[in-house]
Amino acid sequence: MGQDLVTVGPLRASPGTKVTGLVPVPGTPIEMPVTIVNGSAAGPRLAITAGVHGGEYPGIEAAIRTAAGLEARDVRGTVVIVHIVDVPAFAARSIYVCPLDGKNPNRLFPGKADGTASERLAHTLFTEVVAPSDAYVDLHGGDINEALVPFTIIVETGNAGVDAQARDLARVYGIRYVVRGRVGGGTYAAAAQRGIPAILTEAGGQGLLDEPSLQAHLRGLRNVLRHLRLVDGAPDPVDPVTTLGRLHWVTSQHTGLFYVEVTPGDRVEQGRRIGEIRDYFGRRLAEISAPASGIVLFTVTTPATNPNDPLFAVGEPE
Repeated sequence: MGQDLVTVGPLRASPGTKVTGLVPVPGTPIEMPVTIVNGSAAGPRLAITAGVHGGEYPGIEAAIRTAAGLEARDVRGTVVIVHIVDVPAFAARSIYVCPLDGKNPNRLFPGKADGTASERLAHTLFTEVVAPSDAYVDLHGGDINEALVPFTIIVETGNAGVDAQARDLARVYGIRYVVRGRVGGGTYAAAAQRGIPAILTEAGGQGLLDEPSLQAHLRGLRNVLRHLRLVDGAPDPVDPVTTLGRLHWVTSQHTGLFYVEVTPGDRVEQGRRIGEIRDYFGRRLAEISAPASGIVLFTVTTPATNPNDPLFAVGEPE
């Protein structure tokens, strides 16, 4: 709530103040850039994070700009923004994983205080930023090797109140596709299991800071802030969302080159050929087909593939 001192790591924000600084992850060299905007008036606490994957740039820029544009005098409650979570991955232009341990932080939440670097990163973020919050938005996009059609992910916990609030956040964010799915160890799923309404939003990809994706995130965050009444104003009108019931991830079983034949946003039928994997001599190793009928939400856009690497995902309509 506003009107209380808000602490995140070593940062302290009194009521009516805005504080920026670095929050260290104990036992690692990681320091996360964080902004706390603590209003004078009471209200909810919203957590916004970006750069859990360091190459997803529109979300990172949206976090930076949103943090820069918020002032404590305009906020009822508290907004905590982590501009870049996995700073080592950002600096190294690393795809998916933290270069300190080779792990994907977004499979490790709520993390471990005494684990590897990514586990400690997840633990610090969850305990210092996510767990004390009343709502949570995690900004993502396609990684440096992925193209996607924008979508938002929520998880249904069975807690009717929390689930309804998460659906409302996804609706006002304004991205067309909303997927009810769960990725083990994901930020949003860990938050939801703690009783915190949470969404993971995806826009952008291929290592680009493109204006349409940036604007999608900026509008979405502005709408969430208004929806939660953290700031004045009504949310901007958005188109109705289309809910997809399941998210089917397809991963590689081979080392070689993946040749994809579909584009994000395409509708495919179960069993349709999506592409093929060939070895380094051009010989076909496997034909890849759609595991379900639905919308292609993302594809990798670089040919190199290894066992367990993602290839594409299909969102199945309800």
